[in-house]
Amino acid sequence: MSSLMVQGTTSDAGKSTLVSALCRWLVREGVRVAPFKPQNMALNAAVTESGGEIGRAQAVQAHAARISPHTDMNPILLKPNSDVGAQVIINGQPIGNMDAVAYHAYKPTAMQAVLAAHRRLSERYPVIVVEGAGSPAEINLREGDIANMGFAEAVDCPVIIIADIDKGGVFAHLVGTLELLSDSEQARVQGFVINRFRGDIALLEPGLRWLEARTGKPVLGVLPYLHDLHLEAEDAVDTRQVAKREERIKVVVPVLPRISNHTDFDPLRLHPQVELEFVGPGKPIPMADLIILPGSKSVAADLAFLREQGWDTALIRHLRYGGKVLGICGGFQMLGERLADPLGLEGPAGSVPGLGLLDMQTELRAAKQLSNVTGILAFDQASVSGYEIHAGVSQGPALRRPLVYLHNGLDGSTCDGAISEDGQVAGTYLHGFFEQPAAQQAILRWAGLVEAEGLDYAALRERDLERLADLVEAHMDTEKLRLLCGLSYA
Repeated sequence: MSSLMVQGTTSDAGKSTLVSALCRWLVREGVRVAPFKPQNMALNAAVTESGGEIGRAQAVQAHAARISPHTDMNPILLKPNSDVGAQVIINGQPIGNMDAVAYHAYKPTAMQAVLAAHRRLSERYPVIVVEGAGSPAEINLREGDIANMGFAEAVDCPVIIIADIDKGGVFAHLVGTLELLSDSEQARVQGFVINRFRGDIALLEPGLRWLEARTGKPVLGVLPYLHDLHLEAEDAVDTRQVAKREERIKVVVPVLPRISNHTDFDPLRLHPQVELEFVGPGKPIPMADLIILPGSKSVAADLAFLREQGWDTALIRHLRYGGKVLGICGGFQMLGERLADPLGLEGPAGSVPGLGLLDMQTELRAAKQLSNVTGILAFDQASVSGYEIHAGVSQGPALRRPLVYLHNGLDGSTCDGAISEDGQVAGTYLHGFFEQPAAQQAILRWAGLVEAEGLDYAALRERDLERLADLVEAHMDTEKLRLLCGLSYA
């Protein structure tokens, strides 16, 4: 077994993308490889076949490696539910909420879970490509580190550091990061990668020579900027659009403070017939055909925020003018008459009134529902697939009109979601709803796009993973990469 770790000078430097690229490149080289991220802090998650929860980025990396996502690929997942606390998920299952101080004390235990998961993964795959988190030079987080150099030192693996030149100051980022590492950690760094370069490489070469002379570390590659690269974001909301056709509909998604799994909307964002707008704090809800309330890690708090913004009034006005409303997971729960959190799982214990658009109530319970499911849309018979990640159980007359008939629901359940009697309001617990072209088309037709086309999102993901592997072959020192991965040929 051999592990190679990718660390970054900053968040969003390109770590997730480079790990995906390396996994697909290695697979094309005939190598069995798996991705691994010791600790991830993100509200975008995926569900594994065994019913565990991992970061969405690691699921994409597993696709890049052409293997099924597994909880061992991301043993620690932190899902922030406030500015100072997060739900802690170990080996795919939640163990409770912790603030920063409590989690710091828990880190030695978390590290044992990380090392055990890495060991199990190494027994099945000869090469593991590891992704760090944030930056290894965050001085306040160095003690007890399990996400970056602390892990690399524990398993004795080489490290490459990636920086985003598009942000500016790339040489300062790389040199400064290296300088803030200990002597043993500096020795562990085997080279640099510069990401998102635009222009003539000849203009960059003097800087590359200076960097190598200054640090004694090689530049392993300069990756060009790919303008239309679309892989699921680890955390930040991706608002980029593609060119739209004349016949299209307007879809609006309010951005809540604890919005989760906003990657649900990537297939709509990339659809040529959908003008998708994310509406942030302080902005009014514009005229639209469809408003989608997204998932949330703190449903009651995000519902209060929605009301503070006046978006609840905008929803009523939108419906009065004939628009459609869809709620996904936490957004679905908001549509009901009441939301109860008797155990204080997401905030203070108690209950709050919902938006009252569906005749149902939701109670948050300690046991989280985690499952991959398939089914058909109740009003269209279109095929549906997705995954459930929620702690709430919804009940009420509205559920007698389900949105989806399930083939393999949890506990033998046969239905999911609800649709109002007038057909204007619908909700579902299923994430990934729009990745199936048939379901995507059906919902767009429901929202008013009569001649809706289907976007093959899986094919787009596959196309971009192949393009990333092409970049590795064309712009990186592949001989050095093979050696760093412990492969016998160079």
